[in-house]
Amino acid sequence: MQRRSFLAAASALPALLQAQQTEDGFISLFDGKTLSGWTIEEGPETAFYVEDGAIVVHTASGYPTWLRSEKQYENFDFRGEFFIKGWMDSGIYFHAPKHGRTLYAGKQIHLFHQQEEKPTPDSMGAIFPLVAPRKVNVRNKGEWNTFRILMDWPRLQVWTNGEVIHDLDLTTVPELKYRYRRGYLGFESLSYPIRFRNLRIRELPSKEHWESLYSGPEDAAKWNLGDNKANAKFLGEVLHADGNGLIETKEKYRDFELQLYVRHVKHHNGGIIFRNPGTTGRGYEIQLHDVEGAHYPTGSLYFYKRARYPRIEPETWYPIQLIVKDRNCIVRVNGDTVLEYSDLENLEAGTIALQAHSPGKWTQFKEILIKRL
Repeated sequence: MQRRSFLAAASALPALLQAQQTEDGFISLFDGKTLSGWTIEEGPETAFYVEDGAIVVHTASGYPTWLRSEKQYENFDFRGEFFIKGWMDSGIYFHAPKHGRTLYAGKQIHLFHQQEEKPTPDSMGAIFPLVAPRKVNVRNKGEWNTFRILMDWPRLQVWTNGEVIHDLDLTTVPELKYRYRRGYLGFESLSYPIRFRNLRIRELPSKEHWESLYSGPEDAAKWNLGDNKANAKFLGEVLHADGNGLIETKEKYRDFELQLYVRHVKHHNGGIIFRNPGTTGRGYEIQLHDVEGAHYPTGSLYFYKRARYPRIEPETWYPIQLIVKDRNCIVRVNGDTVLEYSDLENLEAGTIALQAHSPGKWTQFKEILIKRL
């Protein structure tokens, strides 16, 4: 080897070692050939496709179609590239739920073609549509851009093209504080042919400890059916109720966060009851009743406070979050905070109960998770 070639190779060695070291622990999320490991939601199977080593959004796919990862992530270092040429509009989802309003229950980094000197919550790189980036850093003339999302609760850092555009404590942003802290990665379709490649992730240690109350029939033993007036049935991943009664957990909980998906027939009537003293008593009820003009529609703390009616559709899965701490109660339905109440009087631990209240008006529940606070 000539001396000049040797020196050039030697000088490149530290950079190669640094790159290798930087990528330690990362797992590829895209094989460059197929959509293996990804699932198209809310759209046709042609909505995303692979071309020239990149994932491409089809121009006929439309919103709310999105592409989600195979598994869910809590804390992580997610890296990749996106291609911008001309007018482009899309987004990178993280902590996204499988069902419901992905943009508002999870989080999104906005991808947009426009350069702006004064960033806004709608700008390229924004935590859309809430938090403006520090700066807009996008190459938009047929060029690849790099991104990095480093989530280690409560700190969120985001880079585009090597520059920091966000460094936030999410607990200080009220609109983000109670959004999902674990969920899917994904890409939004707005029918612009944006491209993605070199997708990889390194998982970081979890900080949350969730218990599954129901993910399948194997969890049936965690529930007390009593005389089963609720007509509850464990149907695979779905807990189905169509009667007039309660099904309640055997464990008791005082302060907790509850997450689940709910689906029901039109104009059903049911509820989620907490701090329930048991089958002989009654705790607080979060009403499930999809009638906008009802005195206590979905999300209301029955008898105490009416909720702001959420955006829900019959026979469609949507997420519910219930956060109970001391005298405080927060209800989030489909990504919206619909109720806040701070005057709970019963501070004793109790069961969680699911109520069916109208025979012939079925309600279904799935992926029921609880975290003690």
